[in-house]
Amino acid sequence: MYLLALDQGTSSSRSIIFNDRGEIVGSAQQEFTQYYPQAGWVEHDAMEIWQSQISTLHQVLKSTQLRPQDIAAIGITNQRETTILWHRKTGLPICPAIVWQDRRTSDLCEELRSQGYDKIIRAKTGLVLDPYFSASKIAWILEHIPSARALAERGELAFGTVDTWLAYQLSDQNLHVTDVTNASRTMLWNIHEHCWDQDLLTLFNIPESLLPQVHPSSYRFGDARIFEASIPIAGIAGDQQAALFGQVCFEAGLAKNTYGTGCFMLLHTGEQSQQSEHGLINTRACQLGTPKPQPAQFALEGSVFIGGAVVQWLRDNLHAISKSNEIETLAAQVKDSDGVIFIPAFAGLGAPHWTPQIRGAIFGLHRGTQMAHIARAAIEAIAYQSTELLFAMQEDCAHHRQTPLREMRVDGGAAANNFLLQFQADLIGIPVVRPKILETTALGVAFLAGLAIGLFEDMAACAELWQEDRRFEPQISSSLAAELLQQWQSKIQVLRSTV
Repeated sequence: MYLLALDQGTSSSRSIIFNDRGEIVGSAQQEFTQYYPQAGWVEHDAMEIWQSQISTLHQVLKSTQLRPQDIAAIGITNQRETTILWHRKTGLPICPAIVWQDRRTSDLCEELRSQGYDKIIRAKTGLVLDPYFSASKIAWILEHIPSARALAERGELAFGTVDTWLAYQLSDQNLHVTDVTNASRTMLWNIHEHCWDQDLLTLFNIPESLLPQVHPSSYRFGDARIFEASIPIAGIAGDQQAALFGQVCFEAGLAKNTYGTGCFMLLHTGEQSQQSEHGLINTRACQLGTPKPQPAQFALEGSVFIGGAVVQWLRDNLHAISKSNEIETLAAQVKDSDGVIFIPAFAGLGAPHWTPQIRGAIFGLHRGTQMAHIARAAIEAIAYQSTELLFAMQEDCAHHRQTPLREMRVDGGAAANNFLLQFQADLIGIPVVRPKILETTALGVAFLAGLAIGLFEDMAACAELWQEDRRFEPQISSSLAAELLQQWQSKIQVLRSTV
């Protein structure tokens, strides 16, 4: 039996087929267009997302010579927070999708913060008041797209994050659903009461009729129709919670970091919803829904907005490399960054700073600076930002009297970069562990789908399938690591002083 994972990311769509041993038997990937209509704005074409996703689905079935009937279940994992509104009658979007990186609602968030709503929002949702999340994006669309408000109030529009959009399209426009992990990223879902929050809907002036039904992450949501075959959609999870599940971090105290377009570190906190004291957010982790819903699961999360995207920037904007995986070879041409420090705050800084107004900068350039120095500094920037997340997490562990993290499991495309992972281990002072299957986001949602249909007996059966590939041990002193981090943080303070 096979499981199909649809992994819809910020820059590409992928379809990956797993067997019942958690092994990849085929995959297909397709990039799609990124739109930047104004400074701080980031958009996608929702129809292009759908077309790229269905194209990879067709490609992987063809390459593996599998029939749709061979697929036991489908799991969907997705870029979170990205906001799509569409007509219920036609199924067509009313405007471009507003991507999670988009900062156009910074002023609205700042206005609400000045009125004291940030504390209310954090208490109800576990999130900080930031343009990152979906609520302010929905509000912007309703106010700025012609007729959107009137259509929404008549119940003629539907909202969804990308998982909802794909389920809607796969089901011949019948399903309007999401799971708890994606709902918890909208800034409209009360993570304690497990419902859309009426106070927040009123605050953002959003009709509840826009919103999808919310279910556990492992659940039979409905059927997809593919080549006349009917296949259950049995797993949905936001990409980072899916990766946490794919790394078999099922219990409190286990953590992972994903190096994707951004970097996202999650620490499982079990059934306890823990408020961070150090700039992290509290979010829902994956929840099983069969044979009956398990208790709600929670995680602390730190989000870096620009991780692997800095490599794409070097590739597409500066043309320093032709393929993303060439960055490691280029950086290896020099022994260090020669004083170059790169702050890739193209979309502001996320956790633990939460400063959307900051923009990127490169410090320490001189006549001898080569592209290899900038490339090395870019890789180091990914590690520095992740280090700040882990240290914030460690401080929260101490605050809640939990055992400090002893290792960090990693995944995502950039986790194939050995230099990055070694530098990461050096900075954080604990081992960095890479699994044999880096596609843990897709694996996680495949696990969720397999559990929902009984292909896997329980989570322990999934855990047995996880395998370690390589362990990176720290190789520098803690004092040198602290000095390097301080140099990085001093440049952030310089940028903060300019806004």
